[in-house]
Amino acid sequence: MWKEENNKLKVSLEFEDFKQAFAFMTEAALHVESMNHHPEWDNVYNKVNISLTTHDEGNTITEKDRNLAKKIEEAYQKYSS
Repeated sequence: MWKEENNKLKVSLEFEDFKQAFAFMTEAALHVESMNHHPEWDNVYNKVNISLTTHDEGNTITEKDRNLAKKIEEAYQKYSS
């Protein structure tokens, strides 16, 4: 699901509609805050693009990114079609 590109874990997710995409982002935001590890992400209608990298470690992929990616995947499974 995730691709490693330019020292980032990246994923593009698609949902049924904006409401579902926003619900996913809300749930994912709870994991993000609890882990204090914030992604770069954007949302247009039913699509959410996410990039994870650890800025404190020189903008590279670390276990923090992999752990957050796993939590994001779990949240996505609840909302994907």
